[in-house]
Amino acid sequence: MDNQIIGSSHGLAQTMEQVNIVAPSDLTALIRGETGSGKEVVARAIHEQSPRADKAFIRVNCGAISPDLIDSELFGHEKGSFTGAAGVKLGWFERADGGTLFLDEIGELSLAAQTRLLRVLQEGTLNRVGGEREINVNVRIIAATHRNLSDMVNEKLFREDLWYRVNVFPIYLPSLRERKQDISALANHFSERAAKKLGLPYIAPTSNQVTTLQAYHWPGNVRELQVVMERAAILGQGKQLDIESSLGPSFKMAVPSIPIENNNEENKLDKNVSIEPLEKTIVSSINNALKVTNGKISGEGGAASLLNINPNTLRSKMRKYQIEIKYFPGNSNLLS
Repeated sequence: MDNQIIGSSHGLAQTMEQVNIVAPSDLTALIRGETGSGKEVVARAIHEQSPRADKAFIRVNCGAISPDLIDSELFGHEKGSFTGAAGVKLGWFERADGGTLFLDEIGELSLAAQTRLLRVLQEGTLNRVGGEREINVNVRIIAATHRNLSDMVNEKLFREDLWYRVNVFPIYLPSLRERKQDISALANHFSERAAKKLGLPYIAPTSNQVTTLQAYHWPGNVRELQVVMERAAILGQGKQLDIESSLGPSFKMAVPSIPIENNNEENKLDKNVSIEPLEKTIVSSINNALKVTNGKISGEGGAASLLNINPNTLRSKMRKYQIEIKYFPGNSNLLS
């Protein structure tokens, strides 16, 4: 999502209100949200609205660092402090001095690393690995996690005192499925980015495609939507966005829930209505169109025209669903 906050006035309104409150202060913030929901974007927004905005913003993925290297990465090391330490190295805290240190996935730190991190947060000083001199650091901490740190404290997997230190100002970042009203704007944004990246013309998703995207459950959140839109642009080859193929076979269209108890008789669920799986409906529609057109795919009066889709898209779907033409009109528009 780069540094652009899409949904700040809709699905992320409450989150951004919290950002605006905490940003001008120097309080430690803890962003809690699912993987791929955009925690780094929110952390950067806090930094950029803070008095430290002109200083460094250092992002650290705590889950990606080997336990053997965590001390060196956090606090730096002196020359010769261990095999391979050819020179002095500044750790994350020193590099972020005066600015903001974003500790992403802080729940992945080992208990030993948590203990050493706590000392720096409490005292504002550190010792490089192999060094004796205490170094003062002035760093604002923003932490993030997809895990429930409170549960981890109860399970003795996260230090309680560190929990109190990082949970000074908690911020909840909703998942994408909790803010589906933002999907249209996000899809447009990622489609435009994909077009620039791939050198293709920009194509906005249609209203039907947005409805399809909103029906998906998005386990990978905003990050997954970005990938889907980029793949849709590639598959569409600059002529369209092939959203359905981009979502892949794992996509299942969810049937909107309708409340059974409703005083308005017109809005009550008709239990006699049969609902077929989406793929079965697609196959049926294509077969019916081919039957009406006697197997003609493209051109005026062809199946693609009846279905209001591109002929190449229709051929692609016929291959996908293994639909064979059973009607032989003797023209050149059949699927090859």
